[in-house]
Amino acid sequence: METAYTIYEQQMLRQVKRWEIRQQKLPNIMERASKSVQTSINKMIPDKVHKTITATVKGIVQTTLFGINYIPKNEPLYGASLADSDVKAEELLSLYKKIAAAEGAGTGAGGILLGLADFPILIGIKLKFLFELAHAYGYSTKDYRERLFILYVFQLAFSSPTKKPDLLHTIKNWPSIADSFPPAAAYMDQVDWQQLQQEYRDTIDFRKMLQLVPGIGAVVGAWANFGLLEELGVAGINCFRMRRLQDKAKAKDKEL
Repeated sequence: METAYTIYEQQMLRQVKRWEIRQQKLPNIMERASKSVQTSINKMIPDKVHKTITATVKGIVQTTLFGINYIPKNEPLYGASLADSDVKAEELLSLYKKIAAAEGAGTGAGGILLGLADFPILIGIKLKFLFELAHAYGYSTKDYRERLFILYVFQLAFSSPTKKPDLLHTIKNWPSIADSFPPAAAYMDQVDWQQLQQEYRDTIDFRKMLQLVPGIGAVVGAWANFGLLEELGVAGINCFRMRRLQDKAKAKDKEL
């Protein structure tokens, strides 16, 4: 017997499947050329700089994922329909795009030093959005495994096309994978932090470098941050939709 999805859920299931296909497409010529240039540039950057940036990203992400400051005060929307969760998610995305744009405009107008400061601030905004998004779909971020799920969503949104299929596989099979996780602290030691920060940085480099150009920094900063939150929103909403639809299918199977 097929899962009794509502008409809305059937529409979202088709939308999620189309999104999945896009995530698994091989990189096109432009993407391969861009990656090649970025790889060449990365080789020119001293290891000391790479290690400093890696440590910064690791510190920000670890503090966010395992602190309590980012856990939303509002309870998750347990029992809400997928349609209601989607409405809340779109509201959150609209709000956080405005927050990110305002932050990007402010730091972009402040020259190189403030432009560089935007890097860790924007990561914090993105992760805060994902915490709120999890609660919109009924998943409590008090559970460290939900915070790890957020990390995978974050990586999926800002990874190269060659990395996306593996990340998507993890997200699609999250319940069984999460059950096998070691304690939180031990798991974080297994994360390839340099790869995470390099993939993230490569994905946003061009837009964020333009933010440092005198005279256009404010406009570019707002545009870049708005667009980056939009990309994260699309990835996050589809990942949580996928989980909700999978959860409903599994619940139905248990009833049979």
